[in-house]
Amino acid sequence: MCGIIGYVGGRPCQRLLLDGLRKLEYRGYDSAGMAWREGEMARCIRAVGNLDSLESVLACAVGDGGVATATATVSAGIAHTRWATHGGVTEINAHPHEDASGRFRIVLNGIIENHLELRDRLAADLVTLRSDTDAEVVAHLLALHYDGNLAEAVRRSLDELEGHYALVAMCDEEPDTLVGVRRECPLVVGLGDGEQFIASSISAFLAHTREAAVLSDEEIAVLRPHEVEVFDVKGLRHRPASTQVEWDEDRCEKDGFETFMLKEIHEQGSAVRETLSQWRANPELSEDGALAAERLAAVKRIVIVACGTSYHAGLAARNAIERWARIPVEVEVASEFRYREPIVADGALVLGISQSGETADTLAAMRLAKAQGATVLAVTNTPASQATREADGVLFTRAGLEIGVAATKTFVAQVVLLYELALRLAAVTGAQSPATMAELHDQLEQLPQLIDQVLSSVDEPIRGLAGRLALSPFFLYLGRLAGLPVALEGALKLKEISYVPTDAYAAGEMKHGPIALLSRETPVICVATDERVLPKLLSNLSEVRARGARVLAIATEGSREIAEHAEHVVYIPRADPLMQCVLAIVPLQLFAYHLARARGLNVDQPRNLAKTVTVE
Repeated sequence: MCGIIGYVGGRPCQRLLLDGLRKLEYRGYDSAGMAWREGEMARCIRAVGNLDSLESVLACAVGDGGVATATATVSAGIAHTRWATHGGVTEINAHPHEDASGRFRIVLNGIIENHLELRDRLAADLVTLRSDTDAEVVAHLLALHYDGNLAEAVRRSLDELEGHYALVAMCDEEPDTLVGVRRECPLVVGLGDGEQFIASSISAFLAHTREAAVLSDEEIAVLRPHEVEVFDVKGLRHRPASTQVEWDEDRCEKDGFETFMLKEIHEQGSAVRETLSQWRANPELSEDGALAAERLAAVKRIVIVACGTSYHAGLAARNAIERWARIPVEVEVASEFRYREPIVADGALVLGISQSGETADTLAAMRLAKAQGATVLAVTNTPASQATREADGVLFTRAGLEIGVAATKTFVAQVVLLYELALRLAAVTGAQSPATMAELHDQLEQLPQLIDQVLSSVDEPIRGLAGRLALSPFFLYLGRLAGLPVALEGALKLKEISYVPTDAYAAGEMKHGPIALLSRETPVICVATDERVLPKLLSNLSEVRARGARVLAIATEGSREIAEHAEHVVYIPRADPLMQCVLAIVPLQLFAYHLARARGLNVDQPRNLAKTVTVE
């Protein structure tokens, strides 16, 4: 989770590090720290809270608003935004961590699973630890293993570290050197002219260099101002493989919107349009690719593993694949799948969905499936992520960089991409007539325009409803068939950014317990877009209203019956019920957004959440 950045070069590093952390803020954090060395001066600062707090501490430390005076001396530094997993949120616990002498400093993203065992070993060597974090032990291990070569100390420490992490280290004896290594957590090197960067995301240094080298697991990168060396765990050296980054830095800005989340909600039409366009040029569709017709024809069962929003996209995909291609699909929460000793039969196709491509539980589930002989495809928004390197094939969403922690445009892009896969499977199985296939393809192509239409028509009424319901203590979301994934995702958005207790259920299950929660103070949000089950859903709403609850419904244009069962109805364009998943989520995203804003909350950085979940 959170973010790492390091720099070594000829420029004063403090502002570079702080600016890099700003680009990583969207990942979420509760404290931050920075360490640097310039000539004979070595400093380490920390602050609880957001980066404004760290910037204030930095200004006091070096003056001039945190900008040091330029010198000819090599500058090197590391910085981190931290999200607490071990130890409370204090300045002592905030990274970077130091050994007892203060000679070694590290930033670490992830978890050291055997840190308690290592703490006992360090205590036996009379080492005093200052915090309860798992990361501090790494700095002390480096000190124990150091014999004049920081890279070698890092390499020797790897044998003792269990878990998944990315770390960057520096030491006083080698002031012009940073050493980084990763194990199942992202870490990428930025190659510059007389300066080098290392970070958990390319966006942290994109303003300074577009040449990036993504590290593989247990590769050790040694950064000095004029060179980068990469070693494997045996100490063998090889050249870093770099690529030119095509991202535009302007895409990281808000473009006039008040928040990144609102901007990204309004980018959903473009995200779907780009995702549909790239599908037709995807090399995986070639005859020798992972989605070649003869390979898909052999698929007897599909298993989807994912977490959070990606899991909800998987539920929508199951409906489409089973209905259109007539292939059985299971959708699994990745953190449960990896531990329940699943059976992945021959002929199974496993889809691992992760917007970041670095989600720890999803990666572990993909590895387990692959070890059992399954073909594994990654569905991700992030090129060069861990998922892309481990899967047999990759399906890329083209949503662009998503800054807001709560996923919006990546969700709709995932659903549309998986619908394209469902149609590809349907073409192979021959489960649908040519006329039906042509109609479904045509409706997919219309989705970007329809998303834009929904955005322009529902924003104002949704804003008003959200303002009136902002103080409600509890919400219940209901849906059936194609509406259920939408209800689940809509409820998740409301929980994530408004912190209001919210539950979501298949509407037919509502009377098996959740109905006890209803009262006159309970708004019920109902996704009533699947006309195949609309009569049953209306019956469920009658039970809701009999308990005095207020109903807000998302319905299809022309559906008149729903108005008799709901105080408020938001209409979306008529389409195939599965296509309406992509349209129906838009009002619910806006509802969560405006309700959270009415409560005065930071929607881009909701508390306790991180964008890339690299821990279990």
